[in-house]
This record gives sequence, C-alpha cells and structure tokens, in this order.
Amino acid sequence: MPYKISVILDRARLERIKGTPLERLVKDLYGGYLKVIELEVPDDIAQRILKEFPRARIDARGFIEETPVAFKRELFEVIAQLRSVSKEIFGELLKPERLSRVKELAAKEEEYLPPPTLPEEK
Repeated sequence: MPYKISVILDRARLERIKGTPLERLVKDLYGGYLKVIELEVPDDIAQRILKEFPRARIDARGFIEETPVAFKRELFEVIAQLRSVSKEIFGELLKPERLSRVKELAAKEEEYLPPPTLPEEK
C-alpha cells in the first residue's frame, strides 16, 4: 500500500517552484489557506522513514505524520533541487550523509524547536 506525505508550502517555497512542473502539483487545503504538495511514498520507503524517526507515524488517511521539521525541510530542498516528486527524491533524501545531517538537526528539535524563518519585510 503506498502512503503519502505532504509538504506545506509558504510563499518563499511557492516562489522557488514557480514556473516548474511542480507548480501543477500544488493543492489547496482549508479553502486555499494552506498550499501543499502531496507525495506518494512506497511501502519500503515509508517503513524506512518510520524506522529512522521513531516519533513518525501513519495516520488514518495513510499519511506519514510527525516527522521532524528538519526532515520536512530537507524533503522540500530535494524536491526543489530535483524538480520532481518521483521515487528518486527519497533515494537522495535517505543517502547516509544527508540522513545523518537531518537526524542531527532532528535531535536538536528534542531540546528546542526553532521558530520558522520569516522573510524580512521590505
């Protein structure tokens, strides 16, 4: 059974994918208040994510939730870099050097969850 994971898009992220094929994949949530990209996650990748991040879980809708903020940030970076939502993004995301960096940042979240970075006002 394939699962899903969603990446929430703020204005800065929307700007980064503007004009790319990813823009077609953006969905509205809550009447357009939130914008997201939903990715299909194969079962083997989902199990690996759950193993790597013990707090992660699969909700009733089949979405992988409660992953660390660092994981979601890096997931978006890979999506933006590859301009794709294919299975290969998970291969890139779960490479040992990238995964270890994400896990290191995720461990810091246990102590202190950083506030989101806000764009500077012009």
